[in-house]
Amino acid sequence: MIHIVAKNPVKKEQIETFKILAKELILKSKEEKGCIAYDLYEDVNNSSILTFIEIWEDEEAIELHNKSEHFQKIVPKLGKLVDGEKEVKLYKKVPINLNFNCNSKLN
Repeated sequence: MIHIVAKNPVKKEQIETFKILAKELILKSKEEKGCIAYDLYEDVNNSSILTFIEIWEDEEAIELHNKSEHFQKIVPKLGKLVDGEKEVKLYKKVPINLNFNCNSKLN
């Protein structure tokens, strides 16, 4: 699985327009093969920072998503509402030992 975190510093006067377009993008993206989750979050300290957090099965699903009609139509519109540089990062889960007991002492 791949997680995408796409941070958008939105122009204050364009926040509602951004949310309307984001809703369309989210609804259509959630119907795509390989989409596990796709949501929009607002920074708790700055309401003009809106961040998409997405979870995809694999890189192929992301590639198909980026080529989809709705992505090609909506993302450029969202880009015009951003004030400054947007930041997009991809993450994969780090395998860790879940049998670790937090109450045990580390040596």
